[in-house]
Amino acid sequence: MQKQALGKTEDGQPVDLYILTNDRGMAASITNYGGTVVSLRVPDRLGKLSDVALGYDTVSEYANGKAYFGAIIGRYGNRIAHGKFQLGGVSYKLASNDGGNHLHGGNQGFNKRLWTAKDFSGVRGQALELTYVSKDGEEGYPGNLSVQVVYTLTSHNELKIDYRATTDKPTIVNLTNHSYFNLAGEGNGDILEHQLMIHADRFTPVDGTLIPTGELRKVKGTPFDFSTPTAIGARINDDDEQLKRAKGYDHNWVLGGGEPGILALAARLDEPRSGRVLEVSTTQPGIQVYTGNFLHADVHGKGGKTYAFRSALCLETQHFPDSPNHPGFPSTVLEPGQQYHSITVYKFSTK
Repeated sequence: MQKQALGKTEDGQPVDLYILTNDRGMAASITNYGGTVVSLRVPDRLGKLSDVALGYDTVSEYANGKAYFGAIIGRYGNRIAHGKFQLGGVSYKLASNDGGNHLHGGNQGFNKRLWTAKDFSGVRGQALELTYVSKDGEEGYPGNLSVQVVYTLTSHNELKIDYRATTDKPTIVNLTNHSYFNLAGEGNGDILEHQLMIHADRFTPVDGTLIPTGELRKVKGTPFDFSTPTAIGARINDDDEQLKRAKGYDHNWVLGGGEPGILALAARLDEPRSGRVLEVSTTQPGIQVYTGNFLHADVHGKGGKTYAFRSALCLETQHFPDSPNHPGFPSTVLEPGQQYHSITVYKFSTK
C-alpha cells in the first residue's frame, strides 16, 4: 500500500491518500478525509485502465463540495423526515439540511470528518482501516458512536467495505458509501446506456420531498422494473410521477437476495462500449439508486473534468430512508452491547 500527502484541512490537519493495488492492475485510492474513495482504476475488456469513480483533486474541494463524492455517509445515510425521530420516548431534532429534511448525517456528517487510518492488509489483499468516534450529541444524534470501516481490495478486483459500530446509548445508524460510478470512465459522458439489473421486486415510493410514503410498491409494470438488464435511459424520462419528483431515479429498492444479514447480489451494472461490469453484493436490505440528477455543467472534478447531469450512478447499499419514522421498515436502532455490522462488495469484471 502506498501513502501520499493529499493536503491539509482548513485547521491545518494533514490529510493522506492511501493507494491499494492488486496483481491484476486495479487500484483504489482512498483518503482519510471522509473515508472517501477518490479513484477506482479498473481495466476494460482490452485491459486498458480507466478511473470509473467521480471525485476531486484537492482536500478543499471535498470540504466545500456538496455531492458526497465517494464518501462514507453517516450517522444516517439518506433522508429523515423533518430531521426528527423518537427513540425510547425521547424526541431528537437533527439538522434540516435538505429542504426541510435531514440528509446524509447533517451539516457535517462523516463525509466531512477526518478519520484515523491504519494499514490493515492481510492474506485477502491490501486493506485500509478507518476509525472515527462520533460524540454524543454530534449533529443531534444520541450516544458516543465508535465506527470502524475497512476497505479491502482483493485479487478478484473486489472492493470490499466492512462497516462496524458500537454505542454507549441507544441511537440510530445507517452507514453507506456514496461513490459515483461511470464505467466508461469518470467525466466520459452520461450513464444512460449503462445496463442495470436490480435484484428487487419492490421499491419505496416517495413524496414530493423524497421521503418514503411507507408503501412497498411492486416494480412490475413500472419504470422501476430492473429485474432484467435494462438501459438506465430507457424509461428515465417517462411520464411517471415518481421520476418527476426525483428528476430521474433517486429511490430505494427493497432487496430480495435472501436472509437478512447474508451477503447477496443486489445489482449488476454493464457498460457496453468498455465491457466493464460492476456487481454489487451486500448484507443490507436496500439499495438507493441515484442517477446524478442534481449534477450540472458547473460541477468540475478531477483534472477539471465536467460532471454533468446524469454523468454517473450511485449504488448506495443501506437500510431504507426515514426508517426511524416507519415502524414497518427494518430497524436502524443500535443499542449498547450490540454491534452494527454490514458488508458491501463492489466487484469489477469485463464481458
